[in-house]
Formats: sequence, structure tokens, C-alpha cells
Amino acid sequence: MTLDGFESGRSARILSVDWASLAVDEGKRLKALGVDEGAEVAILHRGVFGGRDPIALRLGNMTIALRRAHAHAIEAEPA
Repeated sequence: MTLDGFESGRSARILSVDWASLAVDEGKRLKALGVDEGAEVAILHRGVFGGRDPIALRLGNMTIALRRAHAHAIEAEPA
């Protein structure tokens, strides 16, 4: 399942990231934030309009926002 399929309030462990589907600068930013295989994240909430962008994630002590398209490139399992 990709990360965009998880409901708010759920925790997930990242299994893989399809770096080829992301722009190079976007991939670098996500790696710098710690979004990579093995990382555990919690889905905090989603935007309320349109495609429900962005998705807010808790990663360690940080809260980061991802576009749904980026979350779709991240394969994860429930933690």
C-alpha cells in the first residue's frame, strides 16, 4: 500500500520509495528530512479541499507536509 492510502491517525513503516517518479530536487528534500526505507511515520491529517493535499506526517520530532503525489511514491506497511 502506498502512503497516500493510509487514514489519518495511522502509523506506518516505509518499505520503499520510488525515487524515479520524483523530481531530483524533491527526492533530495525528502531524503534530507529522513523519508527513506525503514522510517516510521504517523499520518496526522490531510487537507480538506480537492485532492486532500497536503498530507501532514509526524517523522521523529518533526511534522512535515507531503503532496499526495509524493505520498503515492512511498510504499509502506502498518506499524
